[in-house]
Amino acid sequence: MLGFLKKPVVVTVKINVNLVALTVVGLISRLWGLSYPRAVVFDEVYYGQFVSLYMKRIFFVDDSGPPFGHMLLALGGYLGGFDGNFLWNRIGAEYSMNVPVWSLRLLPALAGALCVPLAYQILVELQFSHSAALGAALLILLENSLITQSRFMLLESILIFFILLAVLSYLKFYNLQKHSSFSGSWWFWLLLTGVACSCAVGVKYMGLFTYMLLLAIAGLHFWDMIGDQNFSNVSLMCHFLARGLALIIIPMAMYLSFFYVHLTLLYRSGPHDQIMTSAFQASLEGGLARITQGQPLEVAYGSQITLRNVLGKPMQCWLHSHTNTYPIRYENGRGSSHQQQVTCYPFKDVNNWWIVKDPGMQQLVVSNPPRPVRHGHVVQLVHGITTRYLNTHDVAAPLSPHSQEVSCYIDYNISMPAQNLWRVEIVNRESDTDVWKTILSEVRFVHVNTSAVLKASGFIGASLPEWGYRQLEVVGEKLSKGYHQSMVWNVEEHRYGKSQEQKEREVELHSPTQMDISKNLSFMAKFTELQWKILTLKNEDTEHKYSSSALDWITMDTNIAYWLHPTSGAQIHLLGNVVTWASANVAALVYVCLSLWYLVRRRRKIYDIPEEAWQLWVSAGGIGVGGWAVNYLPFFLMEKTLFLYHYLPALTFQILLVPIVLQHLSDHLCRSLLLKSMLSALIVAWFSSVYFVYCTFSPVTYGEPSLSVTELKDLRWKDSWNILIRKQ
Repeated sequence: MLGFLKKPVVVTVKINVNLVALTVVGLISRLWGLSYPRAVVFDEVYYGQFVSLYMKRIFFVDDSGPPFGHMLLALGGYLGGFDGNFLWNRIGAEYSMNVPVWSLRLLPALAGALCVPLAYQILVELQFSHSAALGAALLILLENSLITQSRFMLLESILIFFILLAVLSYLKFYNLQKHSSFSGSWWFWLLLTGVACSCAVGVKYMGLFTYMLLLAIAGLHFWDMIGDQNFSNVSLMCHFLARGLALIIIPMAMYLSFFYVHLTLLYRSGPHDQIMTSAFQASLEGGLARITQGQPLEVAYGSQITLRNVLGKPMQCWLHSHTNTYPIRYENGRGSSHQQQVTCYPFKDVNNWWIVKDPGMQQLVVSNPPRPVRHGHVVQLVHGITTRYLNTHDVAAPLSPHSQEVSCYIDYNISMPAQNLWRVEIVNRESDTDVWKTILSEVRFVHVNTSAVLKASGFIGASLPEWGYRQLEVVGEKLSKGYHQSMVWNVEEHRYGKSQEQKEREVELHSPTQMDISKNLSFMAKFTELQWKILTLKNEDTEHKYSSSALDWITMDTNIAYWLHPTSGAQIHLLGNVVTWASANVAALVYVCLSLWYLVRRRRKIYDIPEEAWQLWVSAGGIGVGGWAVNYLPFFLMEKTLFLYHYLPALTFQILLVPIVLQHLSDHLCRSLLLKSMLSALIVAWFSSVYFVYCTFSPVTYGEPSLSVTELKDLRWKDSWNILIRKQ
């Protein structure tokens, strides 16, 4: 029984020294002096604000992408004990002592460092030599732009890490496919591919480009499997389901989980939640929730309500009226009804309150028991302070002459009778008998006489003149096709009216509500709304000093000054290694030309290289050229402010192509010993120049040592580079 104890237990471990050494030097290159400079560097001023909001649990919306990358940066702050108290208002501002600079920059630096061994392993899995893999890793290691971008609280290095991890995981999975399908390691690498893809998309939507590329490659590989008679129908179905689970279902679930954690952490109201719907705002602690908590849920005849327009662009606003009337004639000579103005007002005000009245009764209070208003009911809306009825008629609106004017009716004893009946249509109803609910129901008000729909038309960007106090125009839209959000309203504040007398009612309108009904949104409802806001919210893109076009990136005709020391010449720039960028461009051009040559020759039944080498060449190009193309070409279609760092994911794939092309030239085109020796000598000289350029630009990569004016001028290799030189 105990015979096995007679022999020692031996554990054999294989250590790839190349991999270990690359990891160590990668960590050194990215982590060395990480806290320097102890000042806000370029977009740290942007991402730092979100980290502070995470620390304080305050809700925010960032239209640049999903929340996973922000959460990783916030994790660094949490591990460093950051309390969120810092004013992120200026690039170059010195960090206070409560800001854990090293911890905040740690995760991007680790991600950037690990890209070095990942590049090595990717080429190994592509069946290239360890020399080629080592070359790829060293090019990533010595790329100045990747070093700069990974040493600060920025997201590109994290994005590139997950992209490379996804590529490596899929290659490992694919190579295991040949001899150990459905083994533990096979499942591990397949699942890790999906996880890495979802993480890449969760950091920035740019990760979607590589995700789509890997899905396309996986689809082509599975198509080849379908034609392989060695696979049974059942086996093919199992492979298909496994890929669907790992590459589609799990990434979708993880993407949802990022938002679930985001919304769980950020439960407090803040300045960003103003663009969300009233229901979303009411689900947050503080802010609107303090006002709406305790409101009755069902709107009844006699209810006192405020109506918020659902669109919320360019700003939130509420249906509003005041005692002022429309001018008898506008500046262009058109006449008006001269009745009481109705507008959409972007601030909370007592004049935003309206009373829901039953047209068949005179009372303006809620009966006992309350009579709820349902979809399709006809109501009158009475302005709470002036007691005039919401009205529209066949008079042109002040700014939108194609639409009807909306007013509060004043009886001038002329031939213009009141037209103040409105039909309530609940847009998001589940049935035609749904009750109109506070916050939750999105409603349209359809004018009974003219079928016009109450609409906030000021969202086209125009506001009323001085006589309308620059408030937004409200009209009756006669051509009401569809449910545009400017035509949809929801009840935000609500109370059951109890006072029939006007003076008592005015006091009541200023008083807080008392009843207690909770209106929590489900996670999926909050996710859907937040996702839609992220995709549709557009900040005004202004021209930036360091913005550039996608064409500038290939030849690096631009740079970005990230930081300048307040007194010395020390500075940090996003500048790439010129030799590496040029070599990557040449490698891509050589690959495309050689591939076209091979294709034409193969069409003529002339095979210059073995079939195995051809398959290797194609698969490597699918990763290198394909990865570069999908991460670069889409920027030509984007209408947004672009910067040089947007090119870094594409550049990373292009760099991987350099050793691939060099090995191919050595193995298949340099057939004599002399040519191979000459190529080897050229590679050594070329690599020496890469290292030389890395060392030359290291002072503006790491920010030290400080350079003199002459030395800074010497670094301006291109006239288009903006190297900062202080005036003497």
